Amino acid sequence: MELFILATFILGYTAITLEHSIKIDKLVPALLMMVICWTTIALNIDGIQNWIDPHSGKLTSLVGANHELKAELLETTLLHHFGKTAEILIFLMGAMAIVEMIDHYEGFATFKKLIKTKRKIKILWIVAALAFILSAIIDNLTATIVLISILRKIVKDTNTRMWYAGFIIISANAGGAWTPIGDVTTTMLWMANKITTGEVMKLLILPSLVCTLIPLAIASFMPVFKGTINQEVTEEKQNKYGPFMLIFGLLMIVFVPVFKTITHLPPYVGMMFSLSVMAIVAEYLSNRTIHITHSDREGLEGEQAHTGPTMKALSKIEMPSILFFLGILMTVASMESLGMIFNFGQTVNAKIDENVFITLLGVASAIIDNVPLVAASIGMFTQDTDATIWHFIAYAAGTGGSMLIIGSAAGVVAMGMEKISFFWYLTRISALAAIGYFAGIGVFLLLS
Repeated sequence: MELFILATFILGYTAITLEHSIKIDKLVPALLMMVICWTTIALNIDGIQNWIDPHSGKLTSLVGANHELKAELLETTLLHHFGKTAEILIFLMGAMAIVEMIDHYEGFATFKKLIKTKRKIKILWIVAALAFILSAIIDNLTATIVLISILRKIVKDTNTRMWYAGFIIISANAGGAWTPIGDVTTTMLWMANKITTGEVMKLLILPSLVCTLIPLAIASFMPVFKGTINQEVTEEKQNKYGPFMLIFGLLMIVFVPVFKTITHLPPYVGMMFSLSVMAIVAEYLSNRTIHITHSDREGLEGEQAHTGPTMKALSKIEMPSILFFLGILMTVASMESLGMIFNFGQTVNAKIDENVFITLLGVASAIIDNVPLVAASIGMFTQDTDATIWHFIAYAAGTGGSMLIIGSAAGVVAMGMEKISFFWYLTRISALAAIGYFAGIGVFLLLS
């Protein structure tokens, strides 16, 4: 049974990586392999010998247990993992909605005003700094979309803009790694109580900075960033509430870790609070009274009712990404429940140094999506909260994906927006990203 589930995961993940070739959205194999894995366990439940207790996290022997006990344990475990996964998904949906509300008021256009220079190297450093800071607050994917959209209005030359996009990817991934809300993998570790806000920020801010600054320093001497851009930097009319909604929305997201520290409630509760407050302000500013739970109301056509900022934001949430995370996390949970991941972790600990393994995990995240890698590592290691290994995993998984354009959500979206080829990025950006990645590891190991 274990071999069949492992084969299902490998085949499913292969289909995910070949998404563009086979023309099937990655959420389809993710959901399918989740169903197959849990169905296989349910149909072979009487043959299960060992099981990871969902509450204690310890491997428990089921030898001699009857069918009813095993069935009850399966149901309890499935509900436990679904609950933990739902916490992450609800958190992400809240963050996405707040970002969409900011965008509704053209809040991100405020950043364009910060780029008044025409010198290429200055634009590079400004854009990289914005990517690093912005991704730490929202996420690396959104930060990349926002900054590339702004660059299109400033840098008209496609080849030059591709170079800028490459450094946005590096900076956004590094910026997302050092805060619990900046990258989905760091958020997973935070919500699993493996890291705390203060410690992850304190321990990863310097390695993440080095990961960004080293490639930027090298780029400062590259011919492509010499000289000035030819286009005029023009001022554009912006929504009068844009700057306010940008600052207010970012503060609401930053408030989520504060809320958790004060109340000790799960992060998704704080995100729902921030979303509620943001929605109240957005609806007030738009002078509308659209209800968050209804798309139609008396006196308005359905299409008109969707024009309120709250309904617009909720309708733009990326449900395919949410369902993809559901499939991936629940599939990994099935292997974790059988003890497969725990046993693999024990084998790794016995044969490979932890630091070497996590470094390789970061390299692997350039090829394999970092979400399942981090999900697996959570079930693989048993160290206490804020142990060095968890912060190292957060850094490696968050920044390692920059080494290939397909290795991160930021890279994939930049690839689509600017039509950057895999080999263009490999021959021009990958080496710089790798230098930054390993330099950051060196700083992290020195600090720890």
